[in-house]
Order: sequence, then C-alpha cells, then structure tokens
Amino acid sequence: MPYHYPFEVLGFHSCDREVGIAILDGDLDLKPSDNSWDWLADGIYFWEQNPFRALDYALKSAEGSQFNKKRIKTPFVLGAIPELGNCLNLVAPEATSLLTKTYEELEKIYQAAGEDIPKNEGAKRELDCAIIKAVHQANIVKGKQAYDSVRCAFNEGVEAYPNSNFTTQLHIQISIRTPELIKGYFLPRPNKNYNPYIKREFIK
Repeated sequence: MPYHYPFEVLGFHSCDREVGIAILDGDLDLKPSDNSWDWLADGIYFWEQNPFRALDYALKSAEGSQFNKKRIKTPFVLGAIPELGNCLNLVAPEATSLLTKTYEELEKIYQAAGEDIPKNEGAKRELDCAIIKAVHQANIVKGKQAYDSVRCAFNEGVEAYPNSNFTTQLHIQISIRTPELIKGYFLPRPNKNYNPYIKREFIK
C-alpha cells in the first residue's frame, strides 16, 4: 500500500529547550523514539501543522502530568520541515483493511505461542505499536519498500459538545522513520505564542 508524498509538511516537536536550541545550532540531531507504547511505532514524532498542541504537550511533560521517559525541564517547540516520502497514511481508506489483516495475523502468532497479544492501556498503546511494527516487518519479509513515515489522526481530549465526534485535542501525528527526509528545523514565530520560555525559566 505505497503512498508517495514528495511534498513537505510542517511538523512541530515537543522537547526541552536545551535540546531544541542544540538542534537549531546544528550540534544535535533528534533521536527516533522506539518505546513499546509508541502508537505509531518507531520514529521521530511531530504534531502536523499544530504548534499549539506541541506546546501543550511540552508544558504537561514539564508539569509532570504527561508521562515521558525523560521529563522536559523547560518547554520548547521545535519546528521542522519533513518530507513524508513513502508514507503509511492511516487516514487513507485502504489503511483500515491493512490494519485489520495485520491484527488477525499477529493474533494467530501470539495464540500459537500461547501468549496474550499486547493491549492498549491508556496512553500506553502497546497493541497499536505492535501492529505498526508488524506492518513494517511484513514489508521486510516481502521485500517491499520500507515506509519512510507513518501518519494518522488521533482523537484525544473531551467532546467539543454533547455527542460530538470532535474533541478538544484532535490532531494529526506523523512519525518520521527516515531522518534524512527532514529538510530542516526552525523556530516557530511568534515566540510568545509557541515558545514563551525561550528567554525565561519555567516555573511549575
């Protein structure tokens, strides 16, 4: 199910100020995340077209209400220009059947091994992670082109109004698996909106 997206998008990454500035200075590179609970599996995560959500996540991590393997000290939003390349676009119609088929195959493997298939529990999306990793593994086995990125909408937050399908934190996330497709980084403007702590310390 190849989808080639040669165009670039704007992505925003939540991180610590020290890390963000080091990347802008060219002294550091973002490292792919590869936790068992990462819902889009391995890759460098960005909020697509959503610097406000990136700041909100960074703030919650700094406050301690959002779990991170390494807690953010000073909230920072890093802008990026990634090309999606060969994208596993999970909002495309064909994606649902691919995910369903992958789940069924993975469930059989776990049953044969006498083990329980991973579960999603709150923010720990271990089942989602296992499914996406299985999709990537299937590409390797079949000799298909690897996916450079994974893209999906995530329904998060509370209902905008009773019985609404819209939620307060609905967003699109992308996971970049081929770092070379990140064309560059930038500081989102204005600072007061996206990086209010670039010149002052964060006080919880």
